[in-house]
Amino acid sequence: MSIYLDNAATSFPKPLSVPQAVYDYMVNNGGTSGRGAYEKAIIADGLVYRTRKLLAQLFNHPDPKTIVFTSSVTESLNMALQGLLQAGDHVVTSSLEHNAVWRCLKTLERDRQISITTVPANQNGETNLSDVEAALTPQTKLIVFTHASNVLGTIQPIAAIGKLARQKGILFLVDAAQTAGVLPIDVKAQNIDLLAFTGHKSLLGPMGTGGLVVNCPNDIHPLISGGTGGDSAYEYQPDYYPNHLEAGTMNVSGIIGLGAALNFIFEVGPENIAAKESDLMAYALEQLAAISDIELYGPRDPQKSVGVIAFNLAGVAPDEMAYYLDQQSQVMIRAGLHCAPSAHRLIDTVNRGTCRIGIGYFNEKSDIDALINGLNAYIKEKKK
Repeated sequence: MSIYLDNAATSFPKPLSVPQAVYDYMVNNGGTSGRGAYEKAIIADGLVYRTRKLLAQLFNHPDPKTIVFTSSVTESLNMALQGLLQAGDHVVTSSLEHNAVWRCLKTLERDRQISITTVPANQNGETNLSDVEAALTPQTKLIVFTHASNVLGTIQPIAAIGKLARQKGILFLVDAAQTAGVLPIDVKAQNIDLLAFTGHKSLLGPMGTGGLVVNCPNDIHPLISGGTGGDSAYEYQPDYYPNHLEAGTMNVSGIIGLGAALNFIFEVGPENIAAKESDLMAYALEQLAAISDIELYGPRDPQKSVGVIAFNLAGVAPDEMAYYLDQQSQVMIRAGLHCAPSAHRLIDTVNRGTCRIGIGYFNEKSDIDALINGLNAYIKEKKK
């Protein structure tokens, strides 16, 4: 039986209620949300709004209408960054950003002449608040930080950064790709103005789902314009939410599947999901540390990290290790730069990459044991 340890890329398996909800909608409904006055379209619209309400509950956001659905966290981040930043604006960001943030910022630096300051971090990916404050200038428009690194797993001091940003009157955008659904996120208490999330990782939903929580009054220029199902005679994109940032036919089936995933999360309890993943993380770190010639990266403390562990075996290419584990041990892990070269520069692996495991709620300690057995088998073969 294959073992899946790539939950940092996308979670698998999904709760059975997720594909069942998608199937039920596609077979028995099929109506387009917000585009019809017939019964099935109205039912579809209600299911989409129910998902907005569940997300608002999860993130303690007061207004479900200002939760905008997108196809991914990448689209959400681009929507916020491209919709807010103008020439002369200054942005402060972390040393751990995914290319979804970094490439967008670099493109805006080239095309709109924004300026960027990257806050230093240590080799474990830990950031000091004092370094964030030191990076601020009178031109700083935005602070954008990943909540947790997809390479090192390191959790960033989001609440403290949010408090600083609010005190300074600076917008705060958080990339919650690795944390939504597994770590507590409260946009009000943590002073998060914009929260970008994806549905297919720890939220346990389908691919092709994501969103942006807009918790600020600032105008965000729409990334795209088009049909919204209402005010069709008006020649410009509406200025009210969610239509202001939602154009075109949305992924109704995926959003309904995401709603089913959120119901599952609330039934299990987000705190119980986090506790199980933390326990598995501690077990994996202990077992991996006992392997000869292993190089472990990031904090070795499950309280400081989500369920992501990057490692290498001395003298072994990550791709080779991942291929061996898949073919010989039926264990699936990730290898490479994980679309985050900035984080790899911190640990001096940008020319090599790392192996990475991503622990999810449906993993068990036996999955970690299979990984360890596979690594030891590879080492034994190499010594022959």
